[in-house]
Amino acid sequence: MSFDPATFQPTHFLWKFEDGVATITLNRPERKNPLTFESYEELRATFHQLDRNYGVKAIVLRGAGGNFCSGGDVHEIIGPLTEMDVDGLLKFTRMTGDLVRAMRACPQPIIAAVEGVCAGAGAIMAMASDIRFGQPGCKTAFLFSRVGLSGADMGACAILPRLIGHGRAAELLFTGRSMTSDEGLAWGFYNRVVEDVMAEAFALADQLAKGPTIAHAMTKRQLDAEWHVSIDQALEMEAEAQARCMETRDFKRAYEAFANKQTPVFQGD
Repeated sequence: MSFDPATFQPTHFLWKFEDGVATITLNRPERKNPLTFESYEELRATFHQLDRNYGVKAIVLRGAGGNFCSGGDVHEIIGPLTEMDVDGLLKFTRMTGDLVRAMRACPQPIIAAVEGVCAGAGAIMAMASDIRFGQPGCKTAFLFSRVGLSGADMGACAILPRLIGHGRAAELLFTGRSMTSDEGLAWGFYNRVVEDVMAEAFALADQLAKGPTIAHAMTKRQLDAEWHVSIDQALEMEAEAQARCMETRDFKRAYEAFANKQTPVFQGD
């Protein structure tokens, strides 16, 4: 099925596409934007589609109504899960993990703009983004232990320690307590904490959308791929990736622009 970002109309969240930037807005503000089985599925499918669409250059992920996301809906997800058999439970946990996999696999940089509550699966989606901006006072909680579940959820035990360190991640995952915006900034979870978090996110998204698309995709891919390899292997992987970028027209445009003392205008090819 073809995916046209200009005409895409999702059912379970809001979508806006303009000047190469896609905005995904979780839109259940009366409940602080919790996820349902259906919204998980549609988000996963959307990020899978974005893996094959280079018309989208950057993505802003946000929530409506002053909150990011309160996690899985207590009544629409947590309750039904208590009635499922093990096959149904495993199908669900694999599906939620696949959302993170799809976010990491899509070539576009994802910027999470976090306001208010960012909890459970919402905290995971922020974690799985490439860049995170927080508003002062926002609270980020990996609260799985508070509902009797492990912190090993949707890649948290793999990704969170790489962002904030093992000890800090362990504390948050064991206790389920909220990480303050000040802690998130000091620990490296948030790139910036600013009052107008949306303006900051869209300004960066616009900057990235005007950049070299193929090169950005390579950077994102290698940031993940090089977690698992030796320095020697990483050097070879980066040599191959950079050689590929040197074949692009954007690389030649940049050289010609700099040679003529002009600003390069990248076109993504």
